[in-house]
Amino acid sequence: MLTCMLRQIMFGVIFSISVSCVLGKTVLVVLAFKATNPCSSARKWLGPKTPICIVFVCSLVQTVICTAWLLASPSFPELNMKSYNEKIIFECNEGDTIFFYCMLGYLGLLATVSFIVAFLSRNLPGSFNEAKLITFSMLVFVSVWISFIPAYLSTRGKYMVAVEVFAILCSSAGLLGSIFFPKCYIILMRPENNTRQHLVGKSHEPKMKVNVNER
Repeated sequence: MLTCMLRQIMFGVIFSISVSCVLGKTVLVVLAFKATNPCSSARKWLGPKTPICIVFVCSLVQTVICTAWLLASPSFPELNMKSYNEKIIFECNEGDTIFFYCMLGYLGLLATVSFIVAFLSRNLPGSFNEAKLITFSMLVFVSVWISFIPAYLSTRGKYMVAVEVFAILCSSAGLLGSIFFPKCYIILMRPENNTRQHLVGKSHEPKMKVNVNER
């Protein structure tokens, strides 16, 4: 009973925290390169407070949605006798499906915002591929969950759980693998690229002024 009530809610809250962390990291990366000028107003937003606030606010909205779902129409176990003629399936009814799709829609909104912010930061140095990795990971995440909705609606019984588990595993692998696998590759296989000079690039290095005394 308790597992049935909390499984979708915990899924929504945990994934919203994960995507919010990616969004906070993306915003911090963009601000870090916007604040290279000492007179830039973006310098005041640098620091750990900005991503912490983003994660807190974005996760709070999902928590409110899931809490309203739990209080208004929570999930409950039921006996499904309609899917098969000779079988009775003990499954979890989602209750009011509007809350379920609101939860998925909010996750999609967070992923879309992260994708847009990362895509707008395409003018960063070519050697700095953090924004490119986040863009690709969000693209994989959104693609998996867009394909999940018709697949979930077209299945019944135990296969609904299998489809959801497959979507969770694929989106998690895409989210984590797209961001961390290239970093591990550079650290282990290309340590010469793991330097500040390679990261920033020659075009962003401070230029030295040389005074030439003409005779």
